[in-house]
Amino acid sequence: MNQTLSVRILALFIPTLIFPIAALADLNQTIVLQTNNHLSLDTGDAPSSGGDLLWNGVTLTPQGTAKAYNVGDLGATNFDGLPQSYWVTLSQAAKSSPIAANLLVPGDAFVATTSSGKVAKVLVAANSGGAITLRFTTFGVTASGPAVSQILNNSSLIPPGLPNSGIAPSSIFIVQGSGLSDAGTPVLQDTQRGLPLTLNGASISVVVGGVTTHPALYYTSPTQLAAVLPAATPLGTGTLTVNYGGANSAPSPIQVVASAIGFNHFNQIPIPAPFFNENVDIGVAQDLTGAVLTSTHSGSPGQTITLWITGLGADPADSDTTYTSSPHPVNTPLQLYFGGVLVTNIGYQGSAGYPGVNIINLTIPASVPTGCYVPLAAVTGNVISNVVVFPIHPGGGSCVETSIGGTITGDQILLNTKDTLKAGGVTLVQTNSTNAKGVLTVTNSAAASFQKYTGLLAAATGRGALVSADGCAVGPLVAGGPLTLAGLDAESIRLTGPAGLALPLPSQFGLAGAYGATLPAGAIPASGGSFTFMGSGGTDVGVFTSTVTLSNPILNWTNQSAAVTVDRTQGLLVTWTGGNPGTTLAISGTSTSTASGVIAGFGCRVAAEKGQFTVPAYILQGLPAGSGGVNVQNDVISAFSATGLDTTTAVGTISFSQAATFK
Repeated sequence: MNQTLSVRILALFIPTLIFPIAALADLNQTIVLQTNNHLSLDTGDAPSSGGDLLWNGVTLTPQGTAKAYNVGDLGATNFDGLPQSYWVTLSQAAKSSPIAANLLVPGDAFVATTSSGKVAKVLVAANSGGAITLRFTTFGVTASGPAVSQILNNSSLIPPGLPNSGIAPSSIFIVQGSGLSDAGTPVLQDTQRGLPLTLNGASISVVVGGVTTHPALYYTSPTQLAAVLPAATPLGTGTLTVNYGGANSAPSPIQVVASAIGFNHFNQIPIPAPFFNENVDIGVAQDLTGAVLTSTHSGSPGQTITLWITGLGADPADSDTTYTSSPHPVNTPLQLYFGGVLVTNIGYQGSAGYPGVNIINLTIPASVPTGCYVPLAAVTGNVISNVVVFPIHPGGGSCVETSIGGTITGDQILLNTKDTLKAGGVTLVQTNSTNAKGVLTVTNSAAASFQKYTGLLAAATGRGALVSADGCAVGPLVAGGPLTLAGLDAESIRLTGPAGLALPLPSQFGLAGAYGATLPAGAIPASGGSFTFMGSGGTDVGVFTSTVTLSNPILNWTNQSAAVTVDRTQGLLVTWTGGNPGTTLAISGTSTSTASGVIAGFGCRVAAEKGQFTVPAYILQGLPAGSGGVNVQNDVISAFSATGLDTTTAVGTISFSQAATFK
């Protein structure tokens, strides 16, 4: 394909820059506290005294009028996914008493109220040798003056501390922070006239190896700048400084790497249930007509498409500031994996003409899996890009997805994308959790939830975690924005099952619409069986009956010891028996960096009948070296009928988790 097909389409490029949605006044930080360090959750500083928390090497004690309430072992995914409203509600239970040592383990979360009255959520990322690593978000905190909080590839958004982070020369990056420029709506600058070095009072300086470069700006806002790192910027660790109104920010570290590919993407809520609060990153690609691939205009095996990206590497032949109609290739060696299949037909790769923007022309492999969420990853050396997904269907048209509970089409996905939703669900769960000491804990539980969700589009969490069968994704764990929940009254819920199981599911935490109970040992036998939820009907939700049937035998992870220590340069083989035929297994894991406390996770999906699957090495290389876990899970998903609800799900889950070290 001739590269000029896509570079002519300016309208497509405009949305590929990641604009700030709003000036979210939250403080997000990871900090390591040594024994007898204090922490201010309002500023992120570790003052010599006072603050909000004191770490004495064993316990965390609120200081002054600050208070805390320990939530428990949520793990990073739930910590990031639960909305602000959840933490604000729980903060009412906060007390001034210390959080005990036995609770402060990796994955433990607590909510705190600061001395100034702000609410913060805190996750224990690591705790050893008298030092504790905390990752926290304090809601409603602002900073004054130009301050840089984060530097990211514009398209991949992979944070520093992960093995695939860094900014490549000739790529677009964003600087996040506060007080970065004049107020006002960001305006994309005209590349025909040339991008300015100073815009709305802001400019950027980058110093690496004694060489100073000045990135040209695509747009500015008080909380985010977008710029192009000049091709002449040396590789290595350096500093970035923002100047606004004559004042400089503190120098912030920037890692300049040879290449760091970021796929442009747009977010989409996948389906109403059970994944209605998860984002998927749909890659930006065009077919030969210039049309963008969407869930109703799928890519097809054997079709040639153009991908829009940034970060291939330095392009000294083209301008860092001005559009060119005769762009040049950037022949960085790379591999592309489409649905796990290596792409063998790559055409032009290089500049798209716009400063910092690249394109890749490729032919979709004939053997690519099909579905609405087929993942694509690029690998340069051993560095993986962000993972995006594409709808793939023979002959194009609307995609068809069968691997996440029933069959849905691209038309249904778009129809069911809503910002407000009344959702109800019942869940039957068995967890088989093995900790780092090899101790197995088996828990059987049942729950029901009936909620009205408002703000789903902005609050959706996750990044690339939902994939079609035979696909994998990896990336940082990402929190969504504020989400409003209102409980729906379903009156009373009862559960019956094998061996005479019969019990009510009482209301939980005093919250409307939340019901649950821990089941007796052996309540979910290895031979499976049918479990029936019965709702009596309340003021908001009508009478219903829903049955979850687990196969004989249920899932059993047969080589769990393989995940105790995971070599990220090798694939991870997972084998199992059982699981419901016609369903899929979700194989996932997380790792927290021992160096920075940054967390990333991977997720794969495979048919239960296969019995084995290897998580590819290129996926594992997107995780940091550190500690975490691997999870193998079989979900049996169906729907039920109840008045007063927009969507319903009945889910039976058998899961195995293994504490893991990633090397």
